[in-house]
Amino acid sequence: MTLDIGMLGYRFMGKAHANALDRLPMFFPEAPAVNKDVLVGRDEDALADAADQFGFDRTATDWRAIVDEVDVFYNLGPNHVHAEPSIAALEAGTPTFCEKPLAPTLDTAEEMAEAAADADVPAGAAFNYRFVPAIQYAKGLIDDGVLGEIHHFRGQYLQDWLVDPEAPWSWRNDEEMAGSGALGDLGSHTVDLARFLLGDAAGEITDVSGHLRTFTEERPVEGSDETRPVTVDDAYSAQIAFENGAMGTLEASRVANGHKNAHTIEIEGSKGAIKFDLERLNELQVLTEGDRGFQQVLITDEDDPYVDHWWPPGHVIGWEHTFVHENYEFLSAVADGRQQEPSFADGLAAQRVLDAIEQSDDRGEWVSL
Repeated sequence: MTLDIGMLGYRFMGKAHANALDRLPMFFPEAPAVNKDVLVGRDEDALADAADQFGFDRTATDWRAIVDEVDVFYNLGPNHVHAEPSIAALEAGTPTFCEKPLAPTLDTAEEMAEAAADADVPAGAAFNYRFVPAIQYAKGLIDDGVLGEIHHFRGQYLQDWLVDPEAPWSWRNDEEMAGSGALGDLGSHTVDLARFLLGDAAGEITDVSGHLRTFTEERPVEGSDETRPVTVDDAYSAQIAFENGAMGTLEASRVANGHKNAHTIEIEGSKGAIKFDLERLNELQVLTEGDRGFQQVLITDEDDPYVDHWWPPGHVIGWEHTFVHENYEFLSAVADGRQQEPSFADGLAAQRVLDAIEQSDDRGEWVSL
């Protein structure tokens, strides 16, 4: 069985997923075979160059022409083009994979999740950090009760690429196209990991209190003397409460000087704790009952999640490997005809938390989900 892939979007995420598809037959031979059939975009010249680089057979400038022709549709475009193509693909019966956040707004995310629920095909949401081996290992510890009753969740995602006020404006700075700034771009990952890691142990997030801030109100347009307004947040922070009474803090910033891609997770329970940092993604700090302090565990043993597909112990993997794991799981679900996790329903659940954080910032009070 060979799956013909149609991919909308050919920049950052397009390259990441195209690379992952190339790695699958070498390292995950049990994965379904794929054919990179058609790459979709608006700029014909840039599209042709990307198709040659990524190894796609053909190109198209209108996604409407291909969503019912391919076996799997990848929507890797900007946030404001997530909904219409994804819904059309699902209505055509085409398994669909969509980048995060699911949509710019909660209403649109609800429409997408409803379309996925009505379609009898897999619909995957792209939360690739679920597939870091150390995160999978941490979930096993939590589900096995090693941490005991969960008391605290702490999630930060810090970057510095917008520290310079002269950094050029992009679609990620526009509310109409992006929906939000650091909140949706980075916070969606943290919220999903909170749900993934603690959903069984602490329950869903029930209440939030949020604070959003924009530090640079306008940015220059590249190649022009003009500027455009920044209509999204540069940073956010939030307090959250879980069903079991656990408390949490969330924070993300794209103006956190000195941080490149620092996504850190800390979880404390009555018997133990864990600490994870994406910039050291092969490591997990673990404290178990009776320990005097944290132990650094290198998650590269053959029996660690996904690691048997890669290198000998101690030969670390990197950020791009999370996309290989993610694509392996999604395409295996497509081949098996089963639903995928994380799904559009997971994307919607994260979007509800993000929306509540925005509401809280607007109203200056706690918001219940």
